[in-house]
Amino acid sequence: MEFQEPKVIGSPLMYSNRVTLKTILESSDGEMVLVGETVVVGGWVKSSKEVKKQPVTLPPCAFDTDHASPGRQGLTCLEILESRIPCFRTIIRILCGPASSPAVREKLESLVPKPTPPSTFFLQINDGSCASCLQIVIDSTIAPVSAGQILPTGTCILAQGVLEKLSANEKQIIQLKAEKILHVGTVEQDKYPLSRKRLPLDSLREYPHIRPRTTMVSSITRIRSTLDFATHTFFQKYGFRHVQVPIITATDTEGFSEKFQVTTLLGKTSKEEEPVGVSDADVVSLETVKAAIKEKSGVVEQFKRSDSNRESLIVAVQDLQKTNELARQIEAREKSKPVTSVKPDSLNFNDDFFGRPSYLTVSGRFHLESYACGIGNVYSFGPRFQADKTVSSKHVAEMWTVEVEMAFSQLGDAMKCAEDYFKFLCKWILDNCPEEMKFVSKRIDKTITHRLEYMTTSSYDKISYREAVEILRKVPDKAFETQLQWGVPLTAEHLSYLADDHYKRPVIIYDYPKAVKLFYVRLNEDGQTVAAFELVVPKIGTVITGNQNEERFNVLNTRITEFDLSRDQYEWYLDLRRHGTVKHSGFSLRFDLMVLLTTGLIDVRDVIPFPRSHGKANS
Repeated sequence: MEFQEPKVIGSPLMYSNRVTLKTILESSDGEMVLVGETVVVGGWVKSSKEVKKQPVTLPPCAFDTDHASPGRQGLTCLEILESRIPCFRTIIRILCGPASSPAVREKLESLVPKPTPPSTFFLQINDGSCASCLQIVIDSTIAPVSAGQILPTGTCILAQGVLEKLSANEKQIIQLKAEKILHVGTVEQDKYPLSRKRLPLDSLREYPHIRPRTTMVSSITRIRSTLDFATHTFFQKYGFRHVQVPIITATDTEGFSEKFQVTTLLGKTSKEEEPVGVSDADVVSLETVKAAIKEKSGVVEQFKRSDSNRESLIVAVQDLQKTNELARQIEAREKSKPVTSVKPDSLNFNDDFFGRPSYLTVSGRFHLESYACGIGNVYSFGPRFQADKTVSSKHVAEMWTVEVEMAFSQLGDAMKCAEDYFKFLCKWILDNCPEEMKFVSKRIDKTITHRLEYMTTSSYDKISYREAVEILRKVPDKAFETQLQWGVPLTAEHLSYLADDHYKRPVIIYDYPKAVKLFYVRLNEDGQTVAAFELVVPKIGTVITGNQNEERFNVLNTRITEFDLSRDQYEWYLDLRRHGTVKHSGFSLRFDLMVLLTTGLIDVRDVIPFPRSHGKANS
């Protein structure tokens, strides 16, 4: 069967009949093109109101059968029925007569349904495709839904209707007049965390599974997605190949980082004979007992409601009591268990899944190097992990990183590529996320668009580490927390001064002392510095780190010894120098910090979908 490309009619969603709100509200001509069209839209209620309508009245007891009469045209069956209720009540009073007892009249009148006052619901919904909302107008006589179902914030609705143009005086110029309600997803209003308007971002972090429904987080997510796409666009455009590097590794790329160990050995014990006289509390899990308590409680309640078979009730109650006692024994046993920890040194990793110590990767650049030394320029994009318990607004345990390696290239080539890539991302966001940038400019940082434009067009100063130290030493009336001298790592405070105060734009610092950079960075001819660089950005700090890699076998071998690293762990890495070595360089961009930069936010936990930090991994 020949594949045929799906047709798209008024919507970028190929595999749904739903039209996105972005198509309706942000298209340059979509609003006018779609006016008068019947479409299906869906989303979540942001705000709502109900307007009561006056009930429809018809001439009393006009028992004509002319359904085409002018008084009935345009009315629904429900409206006609409700208009006849007064007539039904008159008939009851005539039949019962004045002498009838009030009880009889009350009973007969109760058979006549009380009219439900008709309403019009105005819902502002958002589907996450854009920051704007669409108003849906629902007439309760056309779509019989209750206010309690459809009005609460967070309700999901899928509706079919006609798009109408509104007057120029209205806040919006288009709305949907609903004809059918295809789906209503109700919410538990007292438990829904977004019932309160504008929860602060730190509160939203407690609900990472719900917060994408907020305008703020959905806008951030669209910006993040656009930066993701821009990354692949840039590197594919310039001939780089995308390589997926492993998340689990046996090599520590940084040589001294805090790593997450991957093992299947924890919790395993040797098989021993079960001791004699083991009680039920030792072999039954607490979860199983609690489930039995719930079931047996239901049985007891059934016996109590039946008021029969008292003997069975007594037996059921006794059984429930025994089960409750067993649960208490298990809980006491769990509390009395000593807390034991297993040290990695005491584990026999020959019995582990991989047969050796393994970790979540800190960096994929070693693996990426092997492909650069075989197919040329390559890049990777994925999560990197550090078991660092430090609380920081710029770091969490799992962060996404773009890594690049280029064969036949040196430090200057890596610096140029990094600068071009960074500028490309800034311009791409401005060109492709105009509405999102308007939103974050209004709600977060009024200067964000101007800053991105300036970083796109300005030239970046390139200074050596030694020059940076000289600049910082000459700063008048500024006392840095860390005493500055050659050979000391530049702190966030130092970098902030250089980018925010001195240059007032991004700056590239290169040729760092060898003691402050990693062992595989190429040693310069002076023997004191290495070919490494950092791209430092105002308000954020270091966004890109890069270097030329050491391609000389003897020098790299010596550096491994100087850092007191396990040679066995890096034998495969040394092979790249033994066999056909080549000069090569690369860099890493901390993607989450790039999202932070383009949104104007200050905490990386607010731009990562499910942030993982010390003590926080609930979902």
